Parts: sequence; structure tokens; C-alpha cells
Amino acid sequence: MKRRIEFQELEGKTIAVDAFNTIYQFLSIIRQRDGTPLLDSKGNITSHLSGLFYRNVKLMEYEIRLIYVFDGKPPSWKGRTIAGRQEIKVEARKKWEDALKEGRLDDAKKYAQATSSLTPPMVEECKELLDSMGIPFVQAKSEGEAEAAFLVTKGRADYAASQDYDSLLFGSPLLLRNMTVSGKRKLPGRDKYIDVFPEVIDLQQTLDASGITRQNLIWIGLLTGTDFNDGVRNIGPKKGLKLVKECRTLKEVHEKSKSPEDLALWEGIEEFFLSPEVEDAPIRFGKMDKQRVLKILCDEHEFSKDRIGHSIDEYIKAHEEKASQSKIGKWF
Repeated sequence: MKRRIEFQELEGKTIAVDAFNTIYQFLSIIRQRDGTPLLDSKGNITSHLSGLFYRNVKLMEYEIRLIYVFDGKPPSWKGRTIAGRQEIKVEARKKWEDALKEGRLDDAKKYAQATSSLTPPMVEECKELLDSMGIPFVQAKSEGEAEAAFLVTKGRADYAASQDYDSLLFGSPLLLRNMTVSGKRKLPGRDKYIDVFPEVIDLQQTLDASGITRQNLIWIGLLTGTDFNDGVRNIGPKKGLKLVKECRTLKEVHEKSKSPEDLALWEGIEEFFLSPEVEDAPIRFGKMDKQRVLKILCDEHEFSKDRIGHSIDEYIKAHEEKASQSKIGKWF
């Protein structure tokens, strides 16, 4: 069950953000017309830093508290998924280069978006920028989505934010989607834009409406495909729902679906979703350090000092005004 939500409704809430998922969105979307990412004069990519700063400072003006969760070591069975994604990137780069040669800029940008890569130095840059903005981050032991779901179930965050529905399989009670991509979005291959709004998916409401358990939802995920397996050909969510309702065990689901994947793989993935390895780390929120942010973005990567400084000042002003209103409100 999903519903549209306004950012004003999130005021005062804490959101555990799937860092890699979010940063890849910035790397994909924030590009020049020909698909080239934003670069400084030294050739360093800065799209991820631009997205992190401008989107987060805007969210923070709503008094939204953010916790970024970074992926740790992936489970062994994710290797095939990672290799497949790398193949897609290689093919997309070739199509991007061909489109540029032929002057097809719209196609070039579309293909370029699929070439995004996040390197270890870029990850460290992101962590440094977040820390300078007073935004805490957690280094997960394994999947960031699992850690974010853990933070919500433990009451340390109100929502897990990701575009990936696997967050629900990890048990996040509330999943927030489109948090970092809300606004106008161009439809691929078409000269048309649509409005994208944040939306919330309530796990328990979804399970109740479908008449299933979270374990059943994991089975549907295995049938349709997750980050860790391919799924079964010609089985989508509707067929998957019907099938799991007819079965009492994962083995029965596997047999009836005639899946070419090993049952042992499915059992391992099911266990991973139900009992992932998580980091029970302390969360400490900091304060915006204007000079440090300016050093990272402007001195090191040549962002405009006027623009960055103005955005920080606007955030500080909004934060102080809301704090003042809160104090006055307590007097009445």
C-alpha cells in the first residue's frame, strides 16, 4: 500500500537513507546535455557531491534528520548480479559513444545514465561531505538496505529511504521512495516530463491487503527476482502472489514454479532477508560546518562559493527561525 506524501509531513522525522542507491541516482541524473557527468577542472566527477549537498540541505530545511547507510561486503551470491550490472555499463558506454559521434544528444544522455560508477575515493568524499554537513552515516556490515531496515525497526529512524523494494523484504516497516528524485522527470526517449512525488509504502498494510506474511513476500521476491537471484521467467507479482498462497513451504513454491535456480540458493537468500547481519552502531547528529563544506566543495572541487554559501545561509536561517518558533510556542 503506497501513498503520496508531502515533505512537510516528514518534518522532525528521521530517515535512514540507502546511500549507494541514492548516490547512484545523483550520478545518473545530474549530467550535462550530452550525458557527461559534472566535472571539475582536474577531471574529477562531482555529480554525486552536487546531489548530496543540494538535495540534503533542502531536506534539512524541513528539519528532516538524515542517516546515510553505506553498503558493506555483499553476500557471495550477489556476485553474478554485480557482474551483470558491469556488463550493462560496458554496453551502455559503447552506445553512448556511438550516439555522441552521430550527434544524437538525447540518446547519448539516456545511455550515459547507465554508465555510472561509484569508486572507493568517491565514497570517501561522500562520507566527508556528509560529516561536514552534520549528517551521520553508518557503515553497514553487508547490505545498506538491511541496516536501514534495522534502524527503523529499532526505532532509531522513522523511515528507510530507497528506490529498491528489497527494503521491504528486509522488514522495513515504512519505505520512503522518490525522496531524492522528486520534481520534474523526463520520460526516457520522449519529449515529455512528469511530476514525481515522494511516496510511502507501509509494509504491514501491504501484507494485510494481500493476505500474506513477510515470509510470503520474500517468496514472491524470489519468484520475480531480487538483487541476489534472477527469478522465474514469466512469473510476475500477480502470478507470484497466487502461487505462494497455494503453497505452505519455500520448497513447494520452488517445485511448483519449476525454477532453474537451486533450492539451496533460495533458502540462503530467504535466511539472509529474515536475519541479515547488521551493525548496532551509535548515531550522533552533528552541526553544519560552513567553512568545512566550502573547503570540500569550493576549494577542492571548484563549486561556486556564492551558491554554496547562500544555500548554507538559507538552511541556517530556516533552522534558526523554526527553533525560535518552537521556543515561543512552549511559552503559550
